[in-house]
Amino acid sequence: MKALYAVLLAAAATNAPSAFAAPSHPSPLLGVWSVDVAKLTTPPAERPKSVTITYSDAGAGQWRTHVEVVLPDGKAVQATSTYTPDGRATPVEGNLEADMVATRLPEPGVMVTALARGGQPGSMRTYTVAADGQTMSETVVFFTAEGVPAMRTNYFNRVR
Repeated sequence: MKALYAVLLAAAATNAPSAFAAPSHPSPLLGVWSVDVAKLTTPPAERPKSVTITYSDAGAGQWRTHVEVVLPDGKAVQATSTYTPDGRATPVEGNLEADMVATRLPEPGVMVTALARGGQPGSMRTYTVAADGQTMSETVVFFTAEGVPAMRTNYFNRVR
């Protein structure tokens, strides 16, 4: 399992050209996105009240991602990272599921992200903005507690 994550992380970190390197217009990923809680696959009582992801241009070729989750009990948790989307690992500040992230933009409207916590691989996520620019899917690749690979898809709507 760790070997598979190492291969996936290495693949994400290759030096292939980034779509961010020479944008002709702003990425459709930039903005504020809210998860469609009703479509989450977790049981309703365990679902967060909300999940909001904000992607912003941090200048000098860097991006900033800010994630805020309001848990079922109403407690808000958040995480923020500022990075160059070239696949290199960058620290995450906050108290969610990762303390390191590697991100790449393989094409406009697509972001691939690898998460880790405490030196252990976490999940791989691919965010894809629909052609209308108003919806986004998040495909999450992870391993169950039994070490079985699994996937889930979450759906987001553009807030702004």
